[in-house]
Amino acid sequence: MSELPFAATTPVSIARVGLKARDADALSAFYRSVLGLEELSREGKTIRLGARDRELLEIEGDSAAKPDDPRSAGLFHTAFLLPSRADLGRWINHAIANRIAIDGASDHLVSEALYLTDPEGNGIEIYADRPRDSWKKNGEDIAMTTERLNIPGVVAAVPTGDAGWQGAPENAIIGHVHLRAGDPAEAETWWHDEMDFNTMARYGSSAVFLSSGGYHHHIGANSWSSARAGRRDPSRSGLSFVELRSSSATRATERQDPWGTVIRTVPGAAG
Repeated sequence: MSELPFAATTPVSIARVGLKARDADALSAFYRSVLGLEELSREGKTIRLGARDRELLEIEGDSAAKPDDPRSAGLFHTAFLLPSRADLGRWINHAIANRIAIDGASDHLVSEALYLTDPEGNGIEIYADRPRDSWKKNGEDIAMTTERLNIPGVVAAVPTGDAGWQGAPENAIIGHVHLRAGDPAEAETWWHDEMDFNTMARYGSSAVFLSSGGYHHHIGANSWSSARAGRRDPSRSGLSFVELRSSSATRATERQDPWGTVIRTVPGAAG
């Protein structure tokens, strides 16, 4: 069994993400076939998916929802963190074999990642972290950049004779959530004041990366397509909520960021 990723061991970590879907069944089928998530429960129009017994994604069906607007505040991507580089190599082989469309593949120094988009326009990142002791600093920030991913190198991490991709592995988690925001500086202040997150890096004035406990980022916020966006339209599909797990919380709470994005916190130990 692989170790639980560092991202899940910090005082606050990502527990689940909620999506509102125009076709919940079709969206659920995508996440099951492409990411290897399993259906864990179904209640009315709500489908809950996870890796083994760990719930990660809640999809709420609403056939009357308007399509998400990428210029609005909301979800940039949900980032599924695999426990090892070999797991990422297995997924790449799965994507090649099944002709899964990829939007991009990047080396971020702290991690290696691939990007794709689900059928309703929600961004997805599938990644593996490099060892924490290899992360470097750029002044006070964690050094992160975007370089071309060495796909053959990642695939080579899969042992010879390996059984290959068998669905999302045990201890796969949501490592971070990247949000579309109207103003990253305002988002940074909100996450400092409301959630006690620390700033780990900035990309100029257009993106900020924040975390708990020294992780490279649990939350990203950018304005690349959403500069000056107002509050979210709750009648649109897309992000429904981000749920955080906090070791210090004694009860479930719910807040909204300046753009109406619902941020839930639930009590729980790491993992």
